[in-house]
Amino acid sequence: DLLWLVPIHPIGRLGRKGTLGCPYSIMDYRGINPEYGDDSSFRSLLEKAHSIGLGVMLDMVFNHAARDSIYAKNHPEWFHLDSRGAPTTTIEDWSDIACFRFPNEELRELLIDTLIHWTRLGVDGFRCDVASLVPLEYWISARKAVAEVNPDVVWLAESVYQSWVTDRRHEGFATASDGELHQVFDATYDYDIWGVWRAAVTGQGPISRYIEALRIQRGSLPAQAVKMRCVENHDQQRIMTLAPSKSQALAWTAFQAFNRGAFMIHAGQESAATHLPSLFDADKINWGTYELTDVLKALTKLKKHPVLS
Repeated sequence: DLLWLVPIHPIGRLGRKGTLGCPYSIMDYRGINPEYGDDSSFRSLLEKAHSIGLGVMLDMVFNHAARDSIYAKNHPEWFHLDSRGAPTTTIEDWSDIACFRFPNEELRELLIDTLIHWTRLGVDGFRCDVASLVPLEYWISARKAVAEVNPDVVWLAESVYQSWVTDRRHEGFATASDGELHQVFDATYDYDIWGVWRAAVTGQGPISRYIEALRIQRGSLPAQAVKMRCVENHDQQRIMTLAPSKSQALAWTAFQAFNRGAFMIHAGQESAATHLPSLFDADKINWGTYELTDVLKALTKLKKHPVLS
């Protein structure tokens, strides 16, 4: 139903990782990376997607921006600062970005205006990067404002591992749990039990433990909560590499497709890809033979069947 694009914006150069830099190190939330096209080509993509019944979901990164972004240049006071007074990160491994310092009313207005801008262009949904790290009240205000333009926009939160929630809180950073995020978001990531699932897939833990984790997850979240299920994504190992055999990889793919929640197909799954492309260099997907297209079509059709919905 939705075509989710990782960030389409210009990428920062300061501290750039790899040759291309990380798409999550953003220079300008309203710009388009010229390697992808321009405003006109983006509108063409929207029109084509809508003509075949697909919505388009943009990846919005509001916890941080590139260290040389227009925001870091014009408003360094919006960020956490290092000992020299330069915008910096609060997450050591993310050395190519600077983290926003919340709360900040000017920043809140910028982020909301950005979402309204893309909604007016015709975007149908937002996948919000590390949504747990952005104040919940920002998201509440943002959803209310966007709904005035289009109340049907779909909101997906990249919620984080539970260990990260507790660790960040211990460090003094406000961090929202999955349950809190469901006050705003239609769906959240499955990372709260991802480790248990991964152990089951690799044979390092019993499947019964994963089944019990699903029960606990369902019982601890609001009744209307939706989980986004997948077997791989741009941050996680390919299922064809993770599972001990191809048949087990297909079985787990079917399990997650039929699991309660939304189901995400990662680019390359259609070809049973084993290589996870780099985020930082030119590393295009080898689409191969599209050998699993019929399987994924069948799973999608069954997933939408009234008996299972």
